[in-house]
Amino acid sequence: MVDALDSGSSGRKFVEVRVLSRAPDKKFMIPLKRFGQNFLVDKNILAEIISCADLKENDYVLEIGPGHGVLTRALLEKKIACLHSIELDERLRLELEELEQHEKNFHLHWGDAVKFDYSSLNPFPNKVIANIPYNITTPLIWKLLNFSGLGLNYFLFMLQKEAALRIIAPADTKERYPLGVTIEAMGRARIVKNVSRNCFRPVPKVDSAIVEISIEKNFDFIKNSSWSDLLHRGFAHRRKTLLNNLKGFMGINISEWQEIFNSLGIDENIRAEDLSCEDWIKLGVRI
Repeated sequence: MVDALDSGSSGRKFVEVRVLSRAPDKKFMIPLKRFGQNFLVDKNILAEIISCADLKENDYVLEIGPGHGVLTRALLEKKIACLHSIELDERLRLELEELEQHEKNFHLHWGDAVKFDYSSLNPFPNKVIANIPYNITTPLIWKLLNFSGLGLNYFLFMLQKEAALRIIAPADTKERYPLGVTIEAMGRARIVKNVSRNCFRPVPKVDSAIVEISIEKNFDFIKNSSWSDLLHRGFAHRRKTLLNNLKGFMGINISEWQEIFNSLGIDENIRAEDLSCEDWIKLGVRI
């Protein structure tokens, strides 16, 4: 059978794997179309996730969407200090709570991953393993990054490939966007492995990728609303130059922006996606 790793919110599921059998297990959860659930049938992906996470005995891990608990059990077998798992699907309550009763280091929480109060977790995690549906990729990662200053600085995500490519997109590419710039300013991101759509049942319309993000610096950036506002204003109209997008932002007129650009050595004709991370930081510091 196959087990689903719930996203913790509506959207496609990254799935935990046992060995497929001809007869479905009586506990097997039928995929819900409204959640866009797809089940991974390649057990090597699960092993790759566990290997990449490089788990230690002093790691406090946050799992978003334990599903039937296969990845959960694999994490617990690594003898980590603590595992917090957040689940939305109430159909899984009985079996997950049974697992919680037998694992003293396993703490189960119920709710929507986007709305969840992560500051309530005790002990607080330093690593997160999650599948993120496309429609909540950006807001959920933005939210999780807010806790990097508290020590949550390692993220291992299964994402739709399109979303993964946007996160790692360098300057001078059309995929570049505010979240990717922010992650670059705070650390580094890489695609660990591309995951074919054929690894899932039912087969989704798009491929996926496992993305690793390490946050190492500038922890206050994510809490500074002017940083986020600057990026989103700059990328608001991609066909416009960055200068024109920023006109009037924070009460600064275009002539003043021209002076700022010139003082920082930034081309007045540059577009947001073409600006380097270093120059974005300079702009952020200047305002």
